[in-house]
Amino acid sequence: MVIKWGELSYFYIMEIIKNEKPLPNLAFCILMDLIGCATYIFPVIAEFMDIIWAPISAYIFYKTFGGKVGQLGALLNFIEEIIPGTDVVPSFTIAYFYKKYLVA
Repeated sequence: MVIKWGELSYFYIMEIIKNEKPLPNLAFCILMDLIGCATYIFPVIAEFMDIIWAPISAYIFYKTFGGKVGQLGALLNFIEEIIPGTDVVPSFTIAYFYKKYLVA
């Protein structure tokens, strides 16, 4: 695909639109953050449950947001879930608003 300076072809624009993931539902993002905090219901085994939840959450984050936002966000989400006491950070909701208002 050749693009001349100052010219965007219809096919190039359609390729960009096709490859971009749609914005996820805000309710889904809030639900995912609540699930991440739900491990504190069981105080004794909460941090052991985070060892299981962290990679699952990171994978869901990557699949939900995709692209560079999904890659970096999944890494940060994994770190946030695996470190004790940081489950209260609403990473899915932050990423939702980041992608909605700051990524155009």
